[in-house]
Formats: sequence, structure tokens, C-alpha cells
Amino acid sequence: MVSPIPPPLFLPPRGGPLMGPACKTTRSSPICITTSTSAGLDQILPWMFYHKVIGVTTFFLFVEGKAASPEVSKVLESIPGVKVIYRTKELEEQQAKSRIWNETWLSSFFYKPCNYELFVKQSLNMEMAIVMARDEGMDWILHLDTDELIHPAGAREYSLRQLLLDVPGNVDMVIFPNYESSIEQDDIKDPFSEVSMFKKNYDHLPKDAYFGMYKESTRGNPNYFLTYGNGKSAARIHDHLRPNGAHRWHNYMKTPNEVKLDEAAVLHYTYAKFSDLTSRRDRCGCKPTKEDVKRCFMLEFDRSAFIIASTATEEEMLNWYNEHVVWGDKDLKMKLLKKGILTRIYSPMVIIQGLRESGVFSSVIASAQKTLSKEKFLASIQSSNSSRAAASESLPSRKVVRSKDRKVLDIGAEFYEEAVPPLPPPGINYEHLVIEAQ
Repeated sequence: MVSPIPPPLFLPPRGGPLMGPACKTTRSSPICITTSTSAGLDQILPWMFYHKVIGVTTFFLFVEGKAASPEVSKVLESIPGVKVIYRTKELEEQQAKSRIWNETWLSSFFYKPCNYELFVKQSLNMEMAIVMARDEGMDWILHLDTDELIHPAGAREYSLRQLLLDVPGNVDMVIFPNYESSIEQDDIKDPFSEVSMFKKNYDHLPKDAYFGMYKESTRGNPNYFLTYGNGKSAARIHDHLRPNGAHRWHNYMKTPNEVKLDEAAVLHYTYAKFSDLTSRRDRCGCKPTKEDVKRCFMLEFDRSAFIIASTATEEEMLNWYNEHVVWGDKDLKMKLLKKGILTRIYSPMVIIQGLRESGVFSSVIASAQKTLSKEKFLASIQSSNSSRAAASESLPSRKVVRSKDRKVLDIGAEFYEEAVPPLPPPGINYEHLVIEAQ
């Protein structure tokens, strides 16, 4: 028998059907995205307005760092359909009461630093976003990072809204396999506008092409992709919906009906800028040793990149970056493009360049700054910086992790398997396949 569970803090009560607009499936099919970000406007605005163009109506932004600064958050708050949530003492106290801490599915990620800590924080934020999405009458929710763009290939128009409208009504969740950016130079400043080449996911390739070209595709890196390979998902807003880690959703009362899309993908712009090496290093306090980085990072390439960024000179880092990340071999690129391993995708680039040229980003910034006089704006910056900086310093993100003495309940339900972490794509020995020499 399943042990009794207290009512969830953020999720709707179990009794009775969910009432209100969220339980309806209309032709409008409102879609929301939730994210946890510390990025600046140069990344967030193109990411957000691109998704607005393809049909996303609402954004729940859990902000820290640069994203929580007054000069950034003021702009974000001025955009219709955007809800900005700050990591305050009150938020952390509320999340510390989440039912997640008393359950087992995320417990193996508790009390660990860096990427593990972020993974828990993302899950807690996603839990809150579900309730906000329901209250806003959303039909679908996605969790994306601000270095990821949905590519709605396969729809009758280039529209995420149209893509999800075409999903059968009995489908609860839709999985978008991820494609990974494959940069061709080491001086990229704006990945969304400069990157057009991507490495396709295993799920969108014939097995013989994937495994037959595996060695050429990895170029000596630990895996086929630099980072994760298990995609992201969108979920219908239903009763008892919960996160299942940053890559998936689940349901407290049933196993969701999932489908994996054959053409649509999430484009992951990972390590697309050389500065991404040092930015990851600066966010994590682990020692640059092979043993210690295992505590901090789930994926092998992240571990290697952290060690290089922590121990090498600028010149050595640049050489390593060119060898492991940049696709400079034209013959190899052409070979993999012909095999379908690499592909060119221009639509996001064209849309974002068009938005920038239209002046949308600059006008949003200018409009937000006009709402306060110069004196009030400066006073607001000073006041908010001091209060938010104090909150950030006194409440580092790992404080949200409750005492290790807290009991984690093993409720014995089949729906509580461990959360889906970021996983690498299949390796060369996947399912014991034997690859013939090419």
C-alpha cells in the first residue's frame, strides 16, 4: 500500500478534476516556457522573442545573478506575458517546504554542489511554474535554458503552437530530441545569429550512420555530443503534474503517455562562445582534479572543460577549444553533412536577425528605462542591488538544500523512479552493437 502523502505545496489538490481554463484544449493552445537563468539581456531577449514568434505566450523566469540585476529585470518585467521570480529569502523558505524533499525521485541529487545543485533548483522552480501555468490558463509547459531554442520542424508552418495543436489529445508529453551547435570559428559573440550548423540527435539518424560515423563525429571527445543528448520535453497542464528533473515531466498519479517527435528538435547552443569555458569555471568552486569534478558535473566533457579552464593559460585554453569544440576541418564537415550527421538550420538565425534589425530589443530596453526618471532609476538600482546582493550572499543557492537529517520517504510507488538527469547520447558499445570497419 502506498503511504499517505501530505497535500503538495505547489501542486493542485488531488481531489476532483482541475477546474478552469487549463483543463480545456482550445485551438489557441496557450504555451508557456519556464527557465532558471542568470544571463543578461543580450541572451534573454533574442531567446524570448524568438519563442514569441513561434507561438509561446507566457514566460516564467526564475532569475539570479545578472538576470536579477535591476537594469535587466526592469526590462524583463516590462514585457507582456513575462513573470519574473527572484531568488529571495521568501522563495527559498517556500521551496524548502516542497513535498519534493520528502520524496525519493530527486533525492540522489540532494546535497551536492554545482550542476547537481542547479538540477535540484530547476526542479523546484519547475514545480512552482506548473501552478503559475495553471493559474494563467496554459495548455502546455516547457522547461528550456536560455541557450536552447525550439526548432518546430515538421509542423505545417514554422510554429510551436501549430506543432502542439497537431499532437493527439491522448498524448500527455512531447519529447524534443536535441541537436547540438557545431561552431566553425572560435570568436563567436552571438551564437543565435552566427551558428547555423548542428549535430543531429541519435533519435533522428539511421543507426548505421550514427554508429558508423561515431569516431569521426566525436573527434576524440568523451561522447557523440559535448553535453546532454536526451532532449527536453513539453507537458500538457494536467492534475498532479510534476517535474522529473530539468529534462522531463511526470505525474503523481499515472505514467504519462509520451511521444518523441520525428522532426522537431531543441537546438542546444553549448560551449558556443569561448568565454563559456571560463563562465562555467567561475560558477563552481570545485577543485580542478579528476576526482573532485565528479562531485560537481554529471557529464564528462563538462568535467574536462572545467579542469582546462582552471589550470591552463589563455593560449592553451584557446588551443584546446579549437581542438575539441570548433569544427575547422572542411573535409570532415562536408563528409558528415553528406551523411546527415551534421545539418544546416537557418530559420532561428533569420528570425532573430530580423527581430534585431527591426529594433525590437533596443525599443524594449528604451521603453522600460523611460518608466522611471533618471534619479528614480538610479535610486532603484542602488536599492535593489544592495537588497538582492545581500539576499544572494546570505542565501547561497545550496542553502535551499535542507538538512541531511531530514527524512526522505520511500513511498513505494511505481511513478517515483529517479528523475531523468542530463544523459549523454548512446556510445559506440550501445546495446552491444558491433560496428564493422568503414
